[in-house]
Amino acid sequence: MPRLSVISCSCNIKNNAFNVTKILQRSEAQGIRDRHRSKTVVFTNGCFDILHVGHVRSLQAARELGDVLVVGLNSDESVRAIKGAGRPFNPEADRAEVLAALESVDYVVVFPESRVTRLLQEICPHIYAKGGDYTKETLEQEEVQALRAIGTRIEILPLVPGKSTTNLIHSIHQR
Repeated sequence: MPRLSVISCSCNIKNNAFNVTKILQRSEAQGIRDRHRSKTVVFTNGCFDILHVGHVRSLQAARELGDVLVVGLNSDESVRAIKGAGRPFNPEADRAEVLAALESVDYVVVFPESRVTRLLQEICPHIYAKGGDYTKETLEQEEVQALRAIGTRIEILPLVPGKSTTNLIHSIHQR
């Protein structure tokens, strides 16, 4: 049986059973801040359709802002609404499992909405971190208003130049 030290899990490869405790149901996510009362909860979100080094570095930077990193993951349906037909390339269960395998990620929560506003209001993180392809001015204003209302600090992470899903897809098509 393989040993997985990065995530809390139980494996039974013979019976194809795999339980990852870092992937939470929406209802479980609402209690994260209560479970980690003395810790700083950081939240980020995205589609994470094709995980690349830009994602990994951003997630590590987000984790360094606090003690607990929660990643809101767009569902398959919301990725299609945001990115269009043909996306996502990887189904949400696979994307969630890959994110949960990262040491920097403490929890993954899949959400069906196109915007993360409601999940932010439910989790009430101390810090909201977004990738360097955003600025505070280009963030969705509904999300910014919700963050201000719950007292969450907004942090824009450093951009990882040249590392994006769009660039990766373009590179694949060029080959």
